[in-house]
This record gives sequence, structure tokens and C-alpha cells, in this order.
Amino acid sequence: MKLTYRLAALALLVAAPLPAFAATINAVMYKNPQCSCCESYAAYLEKYGFKIDIKPVNNLSQISSDAGVPTDLEGCHTMMIDGYVVDGLVPVDIVRKLLTERPAITGITLAGMPAGAPGMGGEKSGPFTVYAFTKDGKAPTVYATE
Repeated sequence: MKLTYRLAALALLVAAPLPAFAATINAVMYKNPQCSCCESYAAYLEKYGFKIDIKPVNNLSQISSDAGVPTDLEGCHTMMIDGYVVDGLVPVDIVRKLLTERPAITGITLAGMPAGAPGMGGEKSGPFTVYAFTKDGKAPTVYATE
């Protein structure tokens, strides 16, 4: 009788679908060589299945501008990920939302280096506003708040 239960349990395990393993999401991060919060942010994303190739550069403002990031909304690094630009310390849930929804935008940005953001120390003092932007120069719009 015990063998029958074990066989039935084994049959259920074999018949049940195994959880899908998420594919690694590759990204390239351009950052100022002196900024250490960017490495912390990269480590944060890597905990969630991202693989970040960090490239220290001395022309981050130019890279951000070339990527279409509005000057007044620049973050502390610019990351290229799956056809999008992610600028600044954007929380992983919002990055995943971008990659799932795939809107017709160039990218998203969390301006500056707000306290409590992923990779930054300190207490979060209020919601983060993440903006969507396009290369055509249209005014940025709010993409998400967290």
C-alpha cells in the first residue's frame, strides 16, 4: 500500500509542470568611476536575476544625453537593457514592469540620487517618481511611482 502512495506521489510530481527558470536579463551600465552607489545598485539588480556589465566612463552626461535622457532628469548612471534606457536608481519592480509592458518609449529615469533608493543609503522620505522619456523631445511623463 505504501508503494502505491509513493508511486502516486511520484506520478503527480512528474505530471506537474516545473517552475520556469527565468532567463538572465543582461544590461550594460555606464557610470562615473567615482560613484559607489552604482555598484550597489548593480548588486541589487543581480539579486533579481540581472547580469550587469559595469563600464566606468568620464563622459556620463554625454552618454545620457545621447540616450535621450532629459538633462534635468539624469540619474547617477545610464543603463542599456533589452532595447531600453534605464537611468538612475529605478526600483526593480518598475524595471520589470518596463520590460514586460514594452511601451513605445526610449526609457525611464529616476532623477538624482534620492535617499532610500536601491543602492543608496538613508531613509526613503516619500514616493519615488519614475519618468518615461522619448528621443523625440516630447515632455517626459510619469511612468510609475513607488
